[in-house]
Amino acid sequence: MKKNQITYKVSGRYALFTDPMTKIGGEKSTMVVPTAEALIGVTSSVYWKPTIKWRIDEVKILNPIRTESKGIRPIKYDGGNDLSFYTYLADVAYEVKAHFEFNEFRQDLRQDFQEDKHFQIAKRSIKRGGRRDIFLGVRECQGYVEEIIEEETSCYENTPDMEFGLVFHSFLYPDQSGKEELEALFWYPKMEKGIIKFCKQEECPVRRTIRSMNIKNFTRDQLTFVEKEVLE
Repeated sequence: MKKNQITYKVSGRYALFTDPMTKIGGEKSTMVVPTAEALIGVTSSVYWKPTIKWRIDEVKILNPIRTESKGIRPIKYDGGNDLSFYTYLADVAYEVKAHFEFNEFRQDLRQDFQEDKHFQIAKRSIKRGGRRDIFLGVRECQGYVEEIIEEETSCYENTPDMEFGLVFHSFLYPDQSGKEELEALFWYPKMEKGIIKFCKQEECPVRRTIRSMNIKNFTRDQLTFVEKEVLE
């Protein structure tokens, strides 16, 4: 276990993990397992600061993979409503392991590079169910984070390994890469005994530049440094 690794359980009635390259408009169909980006989003809702970046180490699939389709009336871009069918994952539960690293491209916030204090706040945030609302892929899929008291067994513990082909991994943002562009990363996940171990972003075999993007700057009055949070 990494020194600053956190573990938590996230669950919900529904989840919709879409490929961001094909998610705009029309009918949507979920991927069968969560992406690293979706789990980064959940972990960031538990605790986030621009000085740190979360890395997802692994996810354990606790419940059987089951899909459910629903008729949805989304708002059209040119006005009015349309009828579409969305395919969701139903009754999902995952155990997630993640750790944070300091964002070396944010030297302007180096005062906030205090590992143990961020770690302790993150663990307390898990006990409270996170600092912000938790969503499983999309806003209509509410999730719930809780502390793991006792590890659960995956329903796929005794099944053969499963491979999912080339799928979306995560986005690489300018303040994480130092380049003023947004990149989409892809990889080949494999589930062994119900557990998917994620590769690092720099190890993803396929990368695509999406568009130009500027680094977001933070001023001191926009950020509560970790020392003040601990005192509070």
